[in-house]
Amino acid sequence: MESDCRIPMSCLRPRILALHALFWGLVSLRVFGAALLSDEKPAVAVTKAMTAPCWQLEEFVVAKECSACEGFHSKSIPACSQTGFVETINCTKSNREEFKSCRSAKMEEHLFWKFEGSMLALTVVFAIVVVVRQRSLDRQASDKVRRQIECI
Repeated sequence: MESDCRIPMSCLRPRILALHALFWGLVSLRVFGAALLSDEKPAVAVTKAMTAPCWQLEEFVVAKECSACEGFHSKSIPACSQTGFVETINCTKSNREEFKSCRSAKMEEHLFWKFEGSMLALTVVFAIVVVVRQRSLDRQASDKVRRQIECI
């Protein structure tokens, strides 16, 4: 008798179900967590233009290159909290001096090597997993051949 179930039986194994639950749990956590943590509030275009920094609305000149925020600046300047680095800019029309968050070359290099190290570690881990799995399969095949020979 054939079942009307459209889900293959191999998908109902506990390990597969657990992996699916973990995957979709992480996806939903990422999506809903980002929605809960976002600070964006709907605003009227007029108020947005008034609260937007001058460097988003007009041309500017960089007065001080991207540098790390010091202790006092990291708490007093909101732009420092985003990346930990800030550059001082002068807006040409309004002649205001403001701070803009930036990404330094040193920080980018640090993130790059961090990524490279994690990829190297993952490569080593999965290479070990492959070797262990291959040895296990070789041992199973050898045992199977041995048992077949013993039966003769």
